Amino acid sequence: MERLKDKIVFISGASSGIGKACAEAFAVEKANLILAARRFEILKEEAERLGKTYGIKTKIIKLDVRDFNEVKQAVDSLDEDWNKIDILVNNAGLARGFDKIYEGNLASWEEMIDTNLKGLLYVTRNLLPGMIERKRGHVINIGSTAGHEVYPNGNVYCATKFAVNALTKGIRMDCLEHGIKVSTVDPGMVETEFSIVRFSGNKERADKVYEGLDPLTAADIADAVVYCATRPEHVNINEVILTPLAQASSTQVIRK
Repeated sequence: MERLKDKIVFISGASSGIGKACAEAFAVEKANLILAARRFEILKEEAERLGKTYGIKTKIIKLDVRDFNEVKQAVDSLDEDWNKIDILVNNAGLARGFDKIYEGNLASWEEMIDTNLKGLLYVTRNLLPGMIERKRGHVINIGSTAGHEVYPNGNVYCATKFAVNALTKGIRMDCLEHGIKVSTVDPGMVETEFSIVRFSGNKERADKVYEGLDPLTAADIADAVVYCATRPEHVNINEVILTPLAQASSTQVIRK
């Protein structure tokens, strides 16, 4: 069933992981895609593949969501064929470091706050007015179970995801009278580049995070995102929390 045929979907952080999987899942639904990320060449290859495979239209934008002026310029440059965005997937985000607060790295803190929190704000601020004007649209934020419970050494990362949770609720309240859907999809342990980034490329350490269990995949999260996006017009999915079967909380994980 092509439930989203010809809808325009904007995905940040679309070059890998959950963002890339979301692009694939929406392409299956025949949605047209605006894929935004910093790694332009990867985006280009992916957009060409999706367009050829699914017969959809794609547009790519080299974008650092941490730069408000860059985000504004990118959105303002969209022409009539692309500026009526139906669905925004705020996916760009990362964790950096795994230290106690008194040992934390300032640059890592800034990167997480600027990407996870301010980046989401910048993209939403620039795209939401068009949805308000058209009286339709859907904002889907990629949060985390870390936005519901803090875990040891997660301090600043958890704080940014708690902020995403609060912002999602705030955006929903602000948009209530305008008919805009607002959802958050909050996964637990997902095996993507996430842990490799967190541990600065240390793949051995990253692999240990998922050792002895079957983690979620990026496709699992994309499936939940598309579920949110394909409900009847009168239905809004406020929040989806999903974890691997082996995970009960941020600190309770069973390993074989």
